Amino acid sequence: MNTPLRSLDSISRRQFAEHVAKATLGVTLLPHLLKGEAATPSSKALPGFGKAKNVIWLQMIGGMSHIDTLDPKAGDSKGPGDPITTKAGYQLGAYLPTLAKDHSEKLAIIRSMSSKTGVHASGQYLMRTGYEQRGTIKHPILGAWAQELLGKSSQTLPSTVCVGRSPEHGNGFFSAAFSPLPIHDPEAGLQYAQFDAAPAIMSKRLALLNQVDAGFRAKFQDTNLKAYSDFYDDTLKLLSTEDLNAFRLTEEDSAAREKYGMNKFGQGCMLARRLVERGVRFIEVAHGGWDMHNDIGDGMEDNGTILDTALAALLSDLQSRGLLESTLVVLCSEFGRSPKINSRNGRDHHPKVFSTLLAGGPAKGGTIYGSSDKEGSAPADKQVTIQDFHTTIGHAMGMNVDQVIMSPSNRPFTVGDKGTVIAEVLA
Repeated sequence: MNTPLRSLDSISRRQFAEHVAKATLGVTLLPHLLKGEAATPSSKALPGFGKAKNVIWLQMIGGMSHIDTLDPKAGDSKGPGDPITTKAGYQLGAYLPTLAKDHSEKLAIIRSMSSKTGVHASGQYLMRTGYEQRGTIKHPILGAWAQELLGKSSQTLPSTVCVGRSPEHGNGFFSAAFSPLPIHDPEAGLQYAQFDAAPAIMSKRLALLNQVDAGFRAKFQDTNLKAYSDFYDDTLKLLSTEDLNAFRLTEEDSAAREKYGMNKFGQGCMLARRLVERGVRFIEVAHGGWDMHNDIGDGMEDNGTILDTALAALLSDLQSRGLLESTLVVLCSEFGRSPKINSRNGRDHHPKVFSTLLAGGPAKGGTIYGSSDKEGSAPADKQVTIQDFHTTIGHAMGMNVDQVIMSPSNRPFTVGDKGTVIAEVLA
């Protein structure tokens, strides 16, 4: 008889366990037995495994120009600014002077990223999840993967927070309990974070609600229903704890805040540092405005300065507080921009090659991995996919990137969609 149970690969072992559970216990899945498998010895042997206790994911929305930031070029591809030679010996774009001067030895830059997706929404989805967008399923971001494979990072605070963007689909096919907490405006902090009645009255309301719901929950013992109940319980814990102060940037003095830049991205980076201090594992901070089809010089003058100021302040702050060794800072965008300056003095979408950056945690500072060709048009060597990028970060976070997780539709998934760990950028 030819069935999957005769095979010994990772998927069939899971299927075998499900069959046994169904036959003996009358259930179709034992998640507490099936998840949390240890990383394989081969993956643990690679550099950097588990050294990133926290991740700050900085996503530049709109397609950040690699040529004007992390991979400057000469000749016809050159942008309006002159490249800066760093202490580490490589060059950065003209709009990143503070990073070039003070932090080049902390940075690991990948200059051979490549994607086939040149549309904003699909490209952003791919960079956030490591999977191509599909209409039939939603994929989780790395923060949700970590909560599934490593557990919650805090008893009161969420494990994942999204700053400056919608958390839509952040939990993917995982339950609602894995959803990121959204902070739309870091200066406003966590809105509606106070009860609208005295604690005693709120307790009575919740007890009544629990009494009304009890019969429904007993009749329909669905995992999604329990996930929403757990989500509400976690929210109440958060509203009752002093950890709420983590979201209040007004606790910081004005000089510290100004160092990051008094804009949403700068203040979002400061909020990310405050959340790392209190045990939030994964913080995504988004910054738009990089879709520079027109006047790239003016656009880079504005956005480059915002990025340079905020990222430099974040790295300095993490280092001075002893957090940089355990916090991996990731800088990425959905794709790069064309080497050719168009008729409107801008650059167009260019997914064929672009750059990303890692700093802190296990990132091997002062490293340039891969390269683009002379024009910045295509990878010249060591091509890296977005799947490889995700797999590398998941590995650094201590996840078993080879472990197969079955979605509710019974389809197998892994962190980074079976990408390859880029060991050369990890120490």
